Amino acid sequence: MAESTSEIRYLAPQTVDVKKKKYCRFKKAGIKYIDYKDPEFLKRFLNEQGKLLPRRITGTSLKFQRRVAQAVKRARHLALLPYVTDMMK
Repeated sequence: MAESTSEIRYLAPQTVDVKKKKYCRFKKAGIKYIDYKDPEFLKRFLNEQGKLLPRRITGTSLKFQRRVAQAVKRARHLALLPYVTDMMK
């Protein structure tokens, strides 16, 4: 009886989270300028409500996150992107 209590059994195998290393896509591709006139590219950095995604989710470096934020703000000002929306994607 004592032997069965020390044994731990699971119904399903345990899943081990293997996280992929985040990387800055701008550094990897060698992009130096983020074009604010390309709303389809900038939508990758926005969620469904039109808010900017944080660096910890996108993996963008601080330097390029600032540039993306500035490009999104410029695109919003020129009405290429909406300020607020429901289900943008």
